[in-house]
Amino acid sequence: MPNNASTEHKPTERVLDILELLASNPAGLTLTEISTQIKASKSTILPIMHTLAKRRFAAFDDRSYRYTIGLGCYCIGSAYTSSFNALDFIRQQMRAVVKETAEICQLGLLDKNQVLYVAKEEAPDDKVRIVSYVGKRLPAYTSAIGKALLSNKSRTELQELYPDELEAYTAKTITSLDVLKEELLKVQKLGYSEEFGEYSEDTRCIAVPLRRNGEVILAISVSVPAYRMTDEKKENIIRALLEAQQVIEIYLKNKNISADQLVIYH
Repeated sequence: MPNNASTEHKPTERVLDILELLASNPAGLTLTEISTQIKASKSTILPIMHTLAKRRFAAFDDRSYRYTIGLGCYCIGSAYTSSFNALDFIRQQMRAVVKETAEICQLGLLDKNQVLYVAKEEAPDDKVRIVSYVGKRLPAYTSAIGKALLSNKSRTELQELYPDELEAYTAKTITSLDVLKEELLKVQKLGYSEEFGEYSEDTRCIAVPLRRNGEVILAISVSVPAYRMTDEKKENIIRALLEAQQVIEIYLKNKNISADQLVIYH
């Protein structure tokens, strides 16, 4: 969004100004003091203060007639802190996967019909690296991590996500929704997804979905240059990912963390 005051919504801006003002004045402010500092009439801000107090984003002391920051703001701040801790926790598990597999591990979520990569952990001392970065997007049907994210989607939902033909990026790219749905059923059965040269011919990838209350909200993957993938390495990667999946899903359930809360850090 352009950094231009004319694009801001004035009533919303006023509410945020009040909250910032209360946050920086822990002793509280009277209605007159708030009115003076944000340069708005008392008649304009009084209904705002009543609403903030009712929703517990502000607290009113009827002895001092002062407003202070409310419990609602604390709850929002706690959610922010919790989601930060959740991302840090997930990255710890990703580092454990990297240590076990010696390959890059990535975290992604589904943004419409694309994978959005929100975190990665590089393999140490890797002379041949998989080129990737946080913020990267790929069509979900072309990658293992995307298939993991799509794994619970119905045929109808897939059609809504991909109303047009599936573009081929290599000779191995899935270009049929029916074939894609078959792949997703395999993911549900096996517990992990695979991709071999479907977006980049020289790369293999394995991924697992991360669920909260039965809903797939994230996925983690390990990507490997094709020449390094052996049957033994594949089994090791699957084992490491499934172990991380179990730990992360318990954490997400206990903390009630959503994917949207995690992505704000990137």
